[in-house]
Amino acid sequence: MVSFKAGINLGGWISQYEVFSKTHFDTFITEKDIATIAESGFDHVRVPFDYPIIESDDNVGEYREEGLFYIDRCLEWCKKYNLGLLLDMHHAPGYRFQDLKTNTLFENPQQQKRFVDIWRFLTKRYIEEREHIAFELLNEIVEPDSTRWNKLMLECVKAIREIDPTRWIYIGGNNYNSPDELKNLADIDDEYIIYNFHFYNPFFFTHQKAHWSESAMAYNRAVKYPGQYEGIEEFVKNNPKYSFMMELNNLKLNKELLRKDLKPAIEFREKKKCKLYCGEFGVIAIADLESRIKWHEDYISLLEEYDIGGAVWNYKQMDFEIYNDERKPVSKELINILTRRKV
Repeated sequence: MVSFKAGINLGGWISQYEVFSKTHFDTFITEKDIATIAESGFDHVRVPFDYPIIESDDNVGEYREEGLFYIDRCLEWCKKYNLGLLLDMHHAPGYRFQDLKTNTLFENPQQQKRFVDIWRFLTKRYIEEREHIAFELLNEIVEPDSTRWNKLMLECVKAIREIDPTRWIYIGGNNYNSPDELKNLADIDDEYIIYNFHFYNPFFFTHQKAHWSESAMAYNRAVKYPGQYEGIEEFVKNNPKYSFMMELNNLKLNKELLRKDLKPAIEFREKKKCKLYCGEFGVIAIADLESRIKWHEDYISLLEEYDIGGAVWNYKQMDFEIYNDERKPVSKELINILTRRKV
């Protein structure tokens, strides 16, 4: 089995694309990109995909070979360059983490069946491809609690296990895969389950001035790491609805804060005796480069200390780019940190 320790996300390719376009799918990620990732020292890619790539709403249960082609081809490239591929459903029938008000997956039995059937189909399709490809059931669940996700997740795991008893399956918890929510996942006795969380703490540093975040845009300040949030009192005075931010007033942004925020995941693993994986982490590209490098250095050192694999967000574009469109890294030092290279 290839390693899934030092990875990078391929967001923006067959998920979160601006236009459903063959030209985009053909050109956004090519063999040269996979070669660059391997040559840089990464050992796997996390590939988010949206269900319309492989199944049309007009032909439920008929899977689109023209879309599956991109997954197949990426897998062949990964095998050629000895990389792992974590296949992550970002957009499921009736569920997308960006559209919480319109999601219907957890109340619609037909959509739940489609979700399970897609994974049943993919399990059969890749039954002989166990070494290089693993499955992540659903990205960033956001529900009032874990009840409905636990029910659907268990049904999906059961369907996969009826076909493939030893496929590696990655499962994340509620509240955008928060480390705090792992403890609320249903208990599964299965040695081929890996528990997944995401880590973007402290948020007003990693997402500073993020145009899609109302709170980040309201604060709207450049933040350095290590450091602390500035001007919270004045900000809250002028924006009372963000009074919760007062608790951040004297917060020290440093490695010990990251360790504290990571602690719930470590405690979960100690109790569960399971494997952990951090499917997304990173710092928005508009942050100053020195701060980005220092944050990643501290966070990767914690992943190393606790023996946790993960995949940085994101290979290119998507506001968190690690490489530019010419496949040049924003920082060779950052690449060495991310790939765990001792330089």
